Amino acid sequence: LMVDAGSWRSPLVPVLAAALGGSTFISQPVTARIAISSSATHSAIAFPHLGVSKRGINRWRPTTGGETWTGRVSTSSWNPLSVRSMDAAGLISAPKHSNTGPVPSKIAKFRAACFYLLTGALSLPLFVVMLVVAPFVLLTDYYRRAGEHFVNAFWAKASTAPLFHTEVSGIENLPGSREPCVYVANHQSYLDIYTLLASLPRPFKFVSKTSNFLIPIVGWSMFLTGHVGLDRMDRRSQIRLVNDCRRLLKNEAQVLLFPEGTRTTTWTESNENKTRYPVMGTFKKGAFTIAKKANVPIVPITLIGTGNLMPNGREGLMFPGSTKMVIHPPLRTDDKDANQLSKEAREAIASALPAGSY
Repeated sequence: LMVDAGSWRSPLVPVLAAALGGSTFISQPVTARIAISSSATHSAIAFPHLGVSKRGINRWRPTTGGETWTGRVSTSSWNPLSVRSMDAAGLISAPKHSNTGPVPSKIAKFRAACFYLLTGALSLPLFVVMLVVAPFVLLTDYYRRAGEHFVNAFWAKASTAPLFHTEVSGIENLPGSREPCVYVANHQSYLDIYTLLASLPRPFKFVSKTSNFLIPIVGWSMFLTGHVGLDRMDRRSQIRLVNDCRRLLKNEAQVLLFPEGTRTTTWTESNENKTRYPVMGTFKKGAFTIAKKANVPIVPITLIGTGNLMPNGREGLMFPGSTKMVIHPPLRTDDKDANQLSKEAREAIASALPAGSY
């Protein structure tokens, strides 16, 4: 099956489907060999439904010959920008990166409903507790606000404990509760913050979109706890973020950031047990610049399994399973630049992730 670049759009779907088995609609992704035109630069190629960013095809693996790249194709909505040819006879079964997470089920929907009902039922009485203790906390512990954090941690534990268990390793690597540091963790799921609040035995501040602070009860509790807001589209907000984090660190508080900047949307599949895993994205330098300027250690944290329990973009599902949190030894910042710190932190986090998911 040969297709000229730029000469087709959706009409290819039934043609490809017929070549693959006669069906006009294929809901499950299939894997095919794609030959990239030698005149097309990698930066000009985008496969939005293949788990590949517009920056290129760096997550695909070249076969012999150099121009053939293998990847996962969702034939129901596939729309590449520059393709030289596709060989339907070259279909392969080796799993590759995909934007497809676990398959939905009634049990997952029921578990998600239980989670939201439970955390919602807990939110109002616990928020009242936060309001009651707020004056005392603000007067005696303005920056750390450990009392408010304790309520948040209890909220997270009570919301998640009936539904999944988190195994924690590396507790000995944590600094003291009054020793400033920057925690950096991979970001897979909406459950990441719940897992960190419930399982990381230190009061910390995390960075969140400013719009989240407007959410009734949840956003207000974030404000009372002193978490840091960020408007990603506002340069001044980004400067305020750096200054706010440095001020917190200067006053014995601890800060947590997700260097990826957002939750991952790309998935891979393990060849050994056929389990899909979220793929860790590239790191931005902000967290490491903050730690470097404040001269505080960086503590890498690996989160495993949260993305499998509640995949990003599918927050109406919660699959059965458990999670794991690995706390790695701190990284010193006094003799390294932000790029080196980012590389070392990423390597530390990746060391505990399943193969192929980083």
